[in-house]
Amino acid sequence: MRTVGRRGSDLGPELMTMNSLTTSAFDLPDRLSAKATPALIDGDEQHFAAISESLEQTIAELSDRLETTRKAPGGIGREAMDRDAEIHRLTSRLRTLRRFGLDLCLGHIVRTDNADSVYIGRLGLTDSTGRRLLLDWRSPAAEPFFAATHANPMGLASRRRYRWTRGRISDYWDEVFTADGLEGHAALDDQSAFIASLGGNRSSRMRDVLATIQADQDAIIRAGSRGALVVDGGPGTGKTVVALHRAAHLLYSDPRLGHRKGGVLFVGPSRPYLAYVADVLPSLGEEGVQTCTVRDLVTEGAGAVLETDPDVALLKSSADLVKAIEPAVGIYEEPPTEGMTVSTHWSDIWLSANDWAAAFEAVEPGTPHNEARDQIREELLTILMDKDDSDAPPELLRRSLLQDRELIRTLNRAWPMIEASDLVGDLWSVPAYLRKCAPHLAPDEVRKLQRKDVQAWTVSDLPLLDAARQRLGDPEASVRKRRHDASVAAERARRADAIDSLLQNVEIDESEGAVGMLHGRDLQDSLIDESARPGIEPDLLAGPFAHIIVDEAQELTDAEWQMLLLRCPSRSFTIVGDRAQARHGFTESWQERLERAGLDRIEVASLSINYRTPEEVMAEAELVVRAALPDANVPTSIRSSGIPVVHGSVADLGAILDTWLAAHDEGIACVIGDPAFRATSRVRSLTPELSKGLEFDLVVLIDPETFGEGIEGAVDRYVAMTRATQQLVILTSS
Repeated sequence: MRTVGRRGSDLGPELMTMNSLTTSAFDLPDRLSAKATPALIDGDEQHFAAISESLEQTIAELSDRLETTRKAPGGIGREAMDRDAEIHRLTSRLRTLRRFGLDLCLGHIVRTDNADSVYIGRLGLTDSTGRRLLLDWRSPAAEPFFAATHANPMGLASRRRYRWTRGRISDYWDEVFTADGLEGHAALDDQSAFIASLGGNRSSRMRDVLATIQADQDAIIRAGSRGALVVDGGPGTGKTVVALHRAAHLLYSDPRLGHRKGGVLFVGPSRPYLAYVADVLPSLGEEGVQTCTVRDLVTEGAGAVLETDPDVALLKSSADLVKAIEPAVGIYEEPPTEGMTVSTHWSDIWLSANDWAAAFEAVEPGTPHNEARDQIREELLTILMDKDDSDAPPELLRRSLLQDRELIRTLNRAWPMIEASDLVGDLWSVPAYLRKCAPHLAPDEVRKLQRKDVQAWTVSDLPLLDAARQRLGDPEASVRKRRHDASVAAERARRADAIDSLLQNVEIDESEGAVGMLHGRDLQDSLIDESARPGIEPDLLAGPFAHIIVDEAQELTDAEWQMLLLRCPSRSFTIVGDRAQARHGFTESWQERLERAGLDRIEVASLSINYRTPEEVMAEAELVVRAALPDANVPTSIRSSGIPVVHGSVADLGAILDTWLAAHDEGIACVIGDPAFRATSRVRSLTPELSKGLEFDLVVLIDPETFGEGIEGAVDRYVAMTRATQQLVILTSS
């Protein structure tokens, strides 16, 4: 038997190999000694030896290819982009292989029509002979590993799932679907791999649960990307797990969603949540998915505060108010109603009001306002040059027209460059402007929306700022384009002079071979990289995206949905949420809610099993939410921790945490509702709202009755209680 161990830095600290030590891939505790029988695991050991050897070879080959690609000439244009993409692909795959090593393997299946085991991995892997060692979990052939049940075994005789701990297998589970499948397997456990995994301690990052995806979750993960798919489920049903794995699966299986086709955007509810799930997608072999919160979509989001007036927040949550941006911009796109004389060095040319209107109508549909002015200027120059009856050289005439200051001033007044912040600020400070752009508003609503400090942005302002920025475009884009064009023209002239000088010194027939080709304009142009433009880094969140996944989607307002729709013209969405966890209420169906927001082709898939929250905790949490929402879709817990919910005094907080930490070497606790509590490495401190989507071994609620009244307060208490995976403690001041 070859060995399992850690290699040096060339393969990375996480890679396990079978070439330097004499230990097994299995590290089973004494209580599981029956599972260590050679008859049960020798086949796995041999397969892991082959995987290890192939990993070494693959990493060495990929490292060589990466080094060669990096040393290759950078090229220009598409060639440079292809080189960068290949470097990114090789780097990503190397990082995954080095990080996991043998941990790439999730388990194996045995089909009824094939005695050989098929091993399922995070990535596909073949040896030098072409033998398939690992089948990528996202491939259709791997679906039975996740989706097979005793009611529908999908052709499986058996399935084995592994639990990896520090690079070695600390447990495994066999599930048998036919009588023949019993041969060569351990005595079946009462617990499945999934239920066993729920007993593990939480960490500051989401646990790796790929090997324990259940059939109902897998069906959603593998669903097609067309239209909007709603994943509806209560706490602990695995909505986030489904959303993240669905992102990885879609990028693998759907050619329409590749990074060059727009890629995938994942929108989470908060920064703590994004930090919590940050490792999941890379562990699934995907590093190209963009992740953000709604705040991140707008520059002003970082400093935005919550709207203090609920009536104002409600007004700004409407998609109708976002629609006011279009007429607000349109006011600045009216052509002059009077003609003018434009003077050149050769003649005077009359530019009529109809000419102005024609130039404004020449803007290509969809062009942002600030970028359209160059198109209008070019159309004006064309009109004027067509009208000119002098013999002026075209280039000199064009230059002379651009020197007419009155022409440029008139254009700038009729079609000014506008900043998004100024446009929205004017809506909140000029009542007549707001009334004209949003005539549906009542006079008292217009008054409520006015404020003194127009730049004191709130979260409710962000959808309007985003819509304005999308509609206006970058006011500096025109300047950068002109600089770029001037740079390209200068480079073309320089190269043309160099080629002319070269040809004058060549004594062979200039009409033949490469020397003759230098005369050609196409070749000369190909030597100039026109794709590289000076300017700021591209906005990676601007879109458009081919698919968007939204978690905790029940919290989005109609106005915030417009921000996402702008970034996904295909209307391809995965929408994850729970109507019972909506802090401001959710009285409609998902179908009604999303159709009103602007989506169509909506399907709803429900998850009703709570895998996370013990039934002891869920029993109390259900009472809390049903008091405010009698029809809440409360999921059914399938596990019990055996630990009752503890009620006590706030004065006991320190003792409770000390006792828990002393009894648990691992795991994470969270205190919810005490802003003064100072977090530590193993005890977090969060508000109820920021705890959404997270999970902890121990949750301590401080004065939950102070979380709020009505639906908002009940939802915050319900959310906070259901973060617990083991124990819930509720402390009050009285």
